[in-house]
Amino acid sequence: MPTRRRFLGTAALGLLPFPVRAQGLDSARIIVGFPPGGTTDVMARKVADKLRGGYARSVIVDNRPGAGGQLGVIALKDAPPDGSALLLTPSSMLTIYPNTYRALQYKLEDVAPVSLAMYTHHVLSVGPAVPDSVKNLKDFLAWTRANPDKAVYGSPGAGSMPHLIGVLLAKASGTELRHVGYRGSAPGIQDLLGGQIPSFLGPVGDVLTHSKAGKVRVLGSSGKERDKFLPAVPTMGEQGFAIGLREWYAFFMPARAGADTVQRAAAALEQAIRQADVVEFGNQFGLEVQASTPRVLADLLKVDAAEWSGLAKQTGFTADS
Repeated sequence: MPTRRRFLGTAALGLLPFPVRAQGLDSARIIVGFPPGGTTDVMARKVADKLRGGYARSVIVDNRPGAGGQLGVIALKDAPPDGSALLLTPSSMLTIYPNTYRALQYKLEDVAPVSLAMYTHHVLSVGPAVPDSVKNLKDFLAWTRANPDKAVYGSPGAGSMPHLIGVLLAKASGTELRHVGYRGSAPGIQDLLGGQIPSFLGPVGDVLTHSKAGKVRVLGSSGKERDKFLPAVPTMGEQGFAIGLREWYAFFMPARAGADTVQRAAAALEQAIRQADVVEFGNQFGLEVQASTPRVLADLLKVDAAEWSGLAKQTGFTADS
């Protein structure tokens, strides 16, 4: 029987006050719209380890890479609504893509919010192709204006949040910056380190090790507050550019899932995500690990989708452009 303390704790979170293990499924899967080894995939595997044997006897990660994460959302939409399928996805697939893809094969109403998983900021970093005299964003933008052939930044992909943050930065500064989209961060970071591109905009976790080793210089972060993993780096807002954005990752179910099913998954995820080794694992990748109730996630999704409706128009980017 739940203790009074446990009952009050779960009630405050809006979750169900019963042991998750008692309602375990035979098998479940966490769908990830990216290849193995990336940020979303490694966190999904960490959480799957915690859910295994409790939420379900067997929990696997089902990678569905392609179309910039869209295939994962599509796979969830068509999955059984019995709790056996969860999706872990960055927010861009649900907040940005509906505003930039004309023929998207899903809509927000196709998913049921379950729980937040983690947050990250995006940062603009420069490598050996940029002189040491460039210390901040204004220095970098001045340098690109003086060297227009080097006014280039890479990102994990066209239409990604880092790509569009770069567009917003260029517009806010009146500077022309050319974008190079990569298939994920890894190849872009390698080109940054090798001097093939002067700058890269992507998740803070992708450059943490290189920053500490002095191989790249991080000039600005995208959030409203400074990033906890690089507290000495000023935000873009602090440097005079009206940008305050962060990417969150969250778990979803098919929209047809019942309220009890969603709540049971949220309870299991909250227990898994709050564990110290999961939080520490996320820290290694520059991720602030945090669970939520389904209602909190639903509200966040609604607010951010509305915000990106306006921001996408400011960038002028569409998937067809």
